[in-house]
Amino acid sequence: MSVILQTVKPERIEAESFRIIEGEIGGHGFDPATWAVVRRVIHASGDFSFAENLRCGNDAMAAGVNAIRAGKNILTDVNMTATGISKNLLTQWGGRVLCGVADPAVAARARAEGRTRSEVAIRELLPENIGIVAIGNAPTALLRLMELLGELPPERRPELVIGVPVGFVNAAESKELLAQQDYPFITCLGRKGGSPVAAAIVNALLRLAAEKK
Repeated sequence: MSVILQTVKPERIEAESFRIIEGEIGGHGFDPATWAVVRRVIHASGDFSFAENLRCGNDAMAAGVNAIRAGKNILTDVNMTATGISKNLLTQWGGRVLCGVADPAVAARARAEGRTRSEVAIRELLPENIGIVAIGNAPTALLRLMELLGELPPERRPELVIGVPVGFVNAAESKELLAQQDYPFITCLGRKGGSPVAAAIVNALLRLAAEKK
């Protein structure tokens, strides 16, 4: 079987990818901001099912954009998510990406408490001017985050929770719980998700923030 390759200039690859996605998905009912997030998640994952299972609640897009433009930090559960976030886009607003999962002190506390490093890291860094929490790997971190936010008054919570952990143990369940919360969230139902999805959502929000200059 012959393979026919496309000839696309490097600077046009993303635009061509978006054109293909839009052509294959056809008509949709997303508003422009939500579509920007959904499209980038499909682009990052190659999976069109995210158009069906992504959920956004309580003015999530506006909350995320406002947090970015206010110069607040982004907290992630694992380094893979942190690595995928565009620092060039974020730094223009003054925010930073924080992740404490590799901190030896966090590892020691996690062992002593019988918790995962991700959930301890989320707890330890949550007070650090966090505007967005992006969890793509650890359901334990998402569950612990929701517990912590339940103990905080609204004015002390991050503006947006992105919870898209992938896996088979409490991944779907943690996201189902997130979809029931009364604060801004972006999640995806079921077992799918992952760090690339979490980073793609943040990157879409960063681009939306830049467009609103």
